[in-house]
Amino acid sequence: VQLAESGGGVVQPGGSLRLSCKASGENLDHYALAWFRQAPGKERLGISCISNVDGITVYDDSVRGRFTISRDDDKNTVSLQMNNLSPEDTAVYYCVTEVAAYCSGVALDWGQGTQVTVSS
Repeated sequence: VQLAESGGGVVQPGGSLRLSCKASGENLDHYALAWFRQAPGKERLGISCISNVDGITVYDDSVRGRFTISRDDDKNTVSLQMNNLSPEDTAVYYCVTEVAAYCSGVALDWGQGTQVTVSS
């Protein structure tokens, strides 16, 4: 699966961004889909996942209540709506397919990443 993220950019604290990820080469409808991020000097962290079983969603504590993951299997896309952004959200964000249909935290395919910078 080839994954291509879009929607990153520079935003002020308190602002919002919507990331999108378009897949090609294979349908996403049998994968759990996730977003990871890597902040400067830190390891990659899984922040959100949506299974293909009843659309169950999982969020890291750092983004719960502010970020919303969604998927559209007809369009072969997964999105991440990010609200109330803070400088701590500055990172490269990656779209990921996971190895199972449920959220496991184990990545299979990665996109190239999109930079999100939160700064005044």
